[in-house]
Amino acid sequence: MVFDPKTALHGCDTLMLDMDGTILDLAYDNYMWLTLVPQRWAEQNGMSFDEARSHLLEKFGAAEGDLRWYCLDHWSEHLGLDVAQLHRDNHERIGFLPGALEFLQRVRESNVRLLLVTNSHQATLDLKDEVTGLTAYFDGIYTSHAFGFAKERQEFWHALRRAADFDPDRTMFVDDSQPVLRSAATYGVRHPVAIARPDTSRPRRENSDFMSVDGINELL
Repeated sequence: MVFDPKTALHGCDTLMLDMDGTILDLAYDNYMWLTLVPQRWAEQNGMSFDEARSHLLEKFGAAEGDLRWYCLDHWSEHLGLDVAQLHRDNHERIGFLPGALEFLQRVRESNVRLLLVTNSHQATLDLKDEVTGLTAYFDGIYTSHAFGFAKERQEFWHALRRAADFDPDRTMFVDDSQPVLRSAATYGVRHPVAIARPDTSRPRRENSDFMSVDGINELL
C-alpha cells in the first residue's frame, strides 16, 4: 500500500511502538531462539543441533500467538534451561535498529504521546532497557504479561485502552508482526504500520497486509 507516513503520523495523538523488530534489532532474538537455545538444548539432551532445532521449532510453533510463547519462565521450566541467563550472557548482541534511536529522540520533542506496547517478558524488557535505555523515551510502558493476554488477542487491546485511555481513531501502532497488526486493526486502531526489515541480518519482508516502512525513522 502506498502512503505518506508523515501525513499519517501528523493526524495522530498517540504513537504506539512494539519493541523487538520495531525499535530493537530482531537479530538478537532470532539468534537466541533459533541458534543458541537449540544449541544448548542439544548439548543437554545428547542430540544433534538440527534435531534439537527441529523439535524446538515444533514446540515454539504450537505456542505461537499465546502468552507462553513470550514467557522466559515457561521455556526455562519446559526446557530445563535458564533461558533468562542465556539472554543476559549474550546482551552484547542487543541493539537499536538503524535510525530507531534518532527517531525516539525526535518524537520526544513532539506533541505525540509515545507508548511502548510489547509482548516481551519483563525480564527481557528489563535487560534490554538496561543495555539501551529505551524506556526513558516513552510516556508509558505496557506489556502483555501485565494484562494476561498477548497482543494477538482482543482482550489485550481492551485492557490496554482501559489502562492508557487512547483514541483508536487517532492512534498509530507500529509492529513487525502481521498477526499482531491484524489484532490491532480488528480492535479499531486506525493506523497500523508494519516494519518490513525487523532483522538486519535478513532480507526485507514483502507482501504485508498493511502499509509498511523498512524502519520507524521513515515515519518522520
